[in-house]
Amino acid sequence: MVDNNFRRELGQQLRVDSVRAAWHAGSGHPTSSMSAADLMAVLLDGHLRLDYDNPHAPHNDHLIFSKGHASPLYYSMLKAAGAIDDAEFATYRQFGSRLEGHPTPRIPPTDVATGSLGQGLPVGVGIALAGKRLDRLPYRVWVLCGDSEMAEGSMWEAFEHAAHYGLDNLTAIVDVNRLGQTTETMLGWDVETYAARARAFGWHAITLDGHDVDAIDAAYAAAESTTDRPTVLFAKTKKGKGVKAVEDLPGKHGKPLDDPEAAIAELGGVRDLSVSVAKPDTSPSVHEFSVDGGSLPVWETGDHVATRLAYGQALAALGSMRGDVVALDGEVSNSTHSEEFAHAHPDRYLEMYIAEQQMIAAAVGVQARGWVPFASTFAAFFSRAYDFIRMAAISSADLRLSGSHAGVSIGADGPSQMALEDMASLRAVHGSAVLHPSDANQTAKLVGEMASRKGITYLRTLRGKTLVRTTPDEDVHIGGSRTVRSSSDDRVTLVGCGVTVDEADKAAELLAAEGIQARVIDCYSVKPIDASVLTTAAGDTHALVVAEDHWPEGGLGDAVLEALAGFEEPVVVRKLAVRDMPTSGTPEELLRAAGIDAEGIAAAAREMLASRRAAVG
Repeated sequence: MVDNNFRRELGQQLRVDSVRAAWHAGSGHPTSSMSAADLMAVLLDGHLRLDYDNPHAPHNDHLIFSKGHASPLYYSMLKAAGAIDDAEFATYRQFGSRLEGHPTPRIPPTDVATGSLGQGLPVGVGIALAGKRLDRLPYRVWVLCGDSEMAEGSMWEAFEHAAHYGLDNLTAIVDVNRLGQTTETMLGWDVETYAARARAFGWHAITLDGHDVDAIDAAYAAAESTTDRPTVLFAKTKKGKGVKAVEDLPGKHGKPLDDPEAAIAELGGVRDLSVSVAKPDTSPSVHEFSVDGGSLPVWETGDHVATRLAYGQALAALGSMRGDVVALDGEVSNSTHSEEFAHAHPDRYLEMYIAEQQMIAAAVGVQARGWVPFASTFAAFFSRAYDFIRMAAISSADLRLSGSHAGVSIGADGPSQMALEDMASLRAVHGSAVLHPSDANQTAKLVGEMASRKGITYLRTLRGKTLVRTTPDEDVHIGGSRTVRSSSDDRVTLVGCGVTVDEADKAAELLAAEGIQARVIDCYSVKPIDASVLTTAAGDTHALVVAEDHWPEGGLGDAVLEALAGFEEPVVVRKLAVRDMPTSGTPEELLRAAGIDAEGIAAAAREMLASRRAAVG
């Protein structure tokens, strides 16, 4: 029997506890929490199916606070559900507490970190896709959104994809409290216009009074009974609801109430209500994909193969070896070659179209359910989703990213398609690995390693074909490198990755013809980099030329310098990189113009050795 009086009281408790949390922390967002308290009270008491004693159980519903700044409300819900006690609740925002200023997976059952607005709903799409396509379980994904974040383009990418895939297991709850951080939102309380937009995207949209528990209950029931499309509730609410000093007033965002004791009294005082949250039906079995087995592909040395093709073929083979591997692409799968996986394993391929933010968010959602996602697009386009990648690291998410068509070596497409910042940006992500193999056998082995690695792993692949130099039985691993050539008479070390390895080896041939022996190192792992091999080379030759198809900032050259930062002997490092804005042209013309072709590398080595002779002489 539904007790709406209890739900009203629970809503007040959630408000009081939100005020208390921000009061004791001295910071936080109580007014944004208070507006959605009734919405969450009804959800917690009657509609959410979540076993808080077993928060990672596969049958559980998922609740995502896209408006992550409303964390006082989220933690108040956890307290009411018995997931945390009063003592932990009092640690909100304290150093070492699991109750951070914005929710993270440090506190179960939180799936992902939120707080950068516009991300929770796209991640919810990923989890809902996992429910429909991968787990094949009837859990529901509930996402609490703020009306301010409806201005984010990523929200509408989520609306489009959820409707396209018919995600009737997804319910978005938009808290339309009208007031943003500094001003009123664009639509204010115009919930009908919000609803019209959502319906145009193919959603079942409901407008309601977000403080009417009967209307909220009916709306949730309608969402649960809708079977052909996702549902969104646009709930008109008041920010700071229930406290006259802050209710529906600007300038109160993101700060504790001035007189919290009076506010608590106005809300009826502290309560100690608890909710026995309904547990999910655990009878359906979790789906598993059967696999045929096999091994990663290999190529003969001397072959010429594009590393992007090697990525696709290795990924397809990995999918035959592991049933938990999933592939996503941004509608360029015939270029990234993830189409190899799509053809081999269509049930585990998720097309994200030209929506890179949604692609990364979906990958984050999929991995939250234990799947192993590989997401691919042109390397340059990951920059559109960089904030999602950054937040994925905060979520401790395990993602494998493959970026093709990197650098000027792509040729005539021009600079809009040339990733020249990608290694720098991905190296900066916490706990990331950045890989740039030079040939197909390296690529395949690294794809296999990526599948089991925790954190964010980025593989940079090439459009053009490169010579297969690495034999199938060589050790290739994250953190490793490959010495292409060396001798005891080496006078200079040439360091490259990707396309510049071939150029460095050709440069070594040019120098050898002049009686200059050069060591060539293939740093296929840019982060972590093989510092041991580099310091040995520095000690042997005291001169390194680093060539990379990337801007000079933050790429291979800087990684080499970091590796040698503690080297005590004198060593000279010359960084060759793309320094002028490239144009269209052939790969050969563009590498030459940037000074990172064989002639440019050899010239830099000659100049460096001449300068050393002059300094000694």
